[in-house]
Amino acid sequence: MATAFASLKLTAAKKTSQITPIQARRNKLCGRIAEQIALAKAKVDGTVFVAHRMRTVKDADGVRQTVQQTKRVKAWWFDVDGGKLALNVRYGARVLPLNSKNMTAIEIGSIKELVNVLTTVKEAVEGGELDAAMDAASGALRKGFGK
Repeated sequence: MATAFASLKLTAAKKTSQITPIQARRNKLCGRIAEQIALAKAKVDGTVFVAHRMRTVKDADGVRQTVQQTKRVKAWWFDVDGGKLALNVRYGARVLPLNSKNMTAIEIGSIKELVNVLTTVKEAVEGGELDAAMDAASGALRKGFGK
């Protein structure tokens, strides 16, 4: 008796279901940088940026529903002397050091350059340049839970 599978090449391959912790951290930080880019573009254009997130809540009858809520996005940049801006890169609540000398801010000439700088930072994160700093920040967070 011939089967339909006889003409196909079968294998015992399994799909990997998890990504590495390093890639998960990169994805998380790239998502936050994308929000900062959108916030910076809105600031340059003079519009309002509103980010949303999905939350599961119970209604009066006890039924769970997924609703969309606005989320507050704080700007990572701030004004410094002479009308320039400084940009911190944050992983959660922690400011990441950007080089081996523990420099934590990027100086930017004007708000118009901010989007280009954030795009460069995103490329650096995708390239793995901040992996050690993210690992240290997440390790410090995990230590806070241990007793």
